Amino acid sequence: MAMFAALALGAPIGSALYAASGFAAIALATVGLPLATLLAILPMRGTSLAASAAQQSWASVAQAVWLPGVGAAFSSLGYGAILSFGALLFAERGWQPVWLPFTAYAASLIAARLCFGHLPDRLGGARVAVIFVAVEAAGLMLIWLAPGPFLAAIGAGLTGLGYSLVYPGFGGEAVSRLPQRSRGLAMGLYTVFLDVALGFGSPALGLVAASAGLQFVFFAVAAATLPALGIALLLGRRSAPL
Repeated sequence: MAMFAALALGAPIGSALYAASGFAAIALATVGLPLATLLAILPMRGTSLAASAAQQSWASVAQAVWLPGVGAAFSSLGYGAILSFGALLFAERGWQPVWLPFTAYAASLIAARLCFGHLPDRLGGARVAVIFVAVEAAGLMLIWLAPGPFLAAIGAGLTGLGYSLVYPGFGGEAVSRLPQRSRGLAMGLYTVFLDVALGFGSPALGLVAASAGLQFVFFAVAAATLPALGIALLLGRRSAPL
């Protein structure tokens, strides 16, 4: 949530800095803030962990994580689309302010995790992922169909609401069948799928934008959530008691 709070606040603050002093102000802020963070954490003392039993092999952890990871990768494409094309869509259409989809997405995600963050523990990650993947897809479709900034911002908010529990839902499934001593490795491998989705998916969506237009990107990403929905349903069947 801290990361998305930075996204929600950083977009309008960055726009204000640019309006006041151009890219130089943004460059100074993006250099100065990490240095301030460094100064804040330097006094912190490290934690010594007792030696634990040997972890499971990398291959066995990867085998447990790959299917939820693929589901997370497909569902993370919506996040990549908002980051890469939200402001571009608003600028192309002349909608203001251009930072609105970022802030709507991030604020909705934070609010949803504060209000509903307990649901994966209570209902199971796969069941929650099924519901929230559908919400995310509905939000992306609304951006695609939006005739103006208000509905596009609502679509971005719905997309953030959906993704808010899709990622932890699949993450819960990724670690649920592993011993506690292997869960750090499992979450590291699981996060790789998000990085792959953003690193390779966003350029691919750029090709979609070049050939079919920026707004069509959001339809394409909504369609890309269907495999994530199928994976969530499959994981839910696996987790169901016999």
